[in-house]
Amino acid sequence: MAKKTAPLLPTTDDLLRQFGERLRLARQRRRLSAKQVSERAGMAPLTLRSLERGGSGVTMGAYLSVMQVLGIEKDLDLLGKADPMGRELQDARLRLPARTKATQPTLPTPVERQTIAKPKTKPKPSEDAQDWIEKSGFASSEALAGLIVPLAPPKKKAR
Repeated sequence: MAKKTAPLLPTTDDLLRQFGERLRLARQRRRLSAKQVSERAGMAPLTLRSLERGGSGVTMGAYLSVMQVLGIEKDLDLLGKADPMGRELQDARLRLPARTKATQPTLPTPVERQTIAKPKTKPKPSEDAQDWIEKSGFASSEALAGLIVPLAPPKKKAR
C-alpha cells in the first residue's frame, strides 16, 4: 500500500508539475528514452513517469537522481539560496529594542580611554608586594578569603 502524502496547495502542485515537465524536456533534448533514464537513475519506469508528471508522492531523492542522470544536479543548489523572507525574519529578531537614556551605556571620552588603557605609573619591583596591593586598590587573596562565610554543616534528617 502506498504512503499518503500531504496535500499541496494548487499553486505548489502546479510548480511541481512544471518542474516534472522541465525534467521530461531535458531528457528529450538529450535524446534519452524514459527506459534509459529510469535504469540509470535506479527506479522503475512507472516512477519516472510519475516524476515527469510532477507527482508529489515521488521522493526528493528520486527527483535528484534523475537530475544527476541528466547532468543538472547542481541546479538544486539554487533552491532557497536567496530566501528574502527568511532573511527578513532573521534580521527582525536581531534588531534590539531602543534603549532609554538611563540604561544606555556611555562611551568613554578619548582622554578617559587613555587613562583606562595605560596606567600612569607602574609599581617598582623593589616595592613591597603588600604596599603595591594597597596602593593599586586590589584586594589580596587573604582579604577575599576573609569575606567568605563558612556554611553550617548540613543537619541530618531525623527518621
